Amino acid sequence: MKKVKELLAKKTLRFNTISAESRVIDALALMKTEGDSYVIVMEKGNYIGVMSERDYSHKIILAGKNSSETKVKDIMTKDMPVVDTDESIDRCMELMLAFKTQYLPAFDEFEFKGVITLHDLMNASMEENKRTSKEYANFGTAYQNYWI
Repeated sequence: MKKVKELLAKKTLRFNTISAESRVIDALALMKTEGDSYVIVMEKGNYIGVMSERDYSHKIILAGKNSSETKVKDIMTKDMPVVDTDESIDRCMELMLAFKTQYLPAFDEFEFKGVITLHDLMNASMEENKRTSKEYANFGTAYQNYWI
């Protein structure tokens, strides 16, 4: 079973961090530039939360607020579950389902290492399914050759 640290090792280095004091419009511009649906909110080099497109749609658009006047700290999500880098991807899936989130901040001890996304877990699952399918196909071929 794959671990969080294996998923993080495959991810490219991201530059999608922003200050809590930044304006929401700047966070949205960063999301667009980086091609992500979230930004990591950092304060003095420490992780403090995540702002996602969902935060924006629920807390700005539906609330009738202005993204040019609202700060990231006012809409970011701070109370997400977090995972250790030694955690299994199965545990990540359980947490995402239980907390209805698409993002899990990952830490090694107290050091922030990155974010595991639902997309990361789906890719890992597809890779695992492909590997398992190939193993069964190889087993079937070996089994057929045994009886020939």
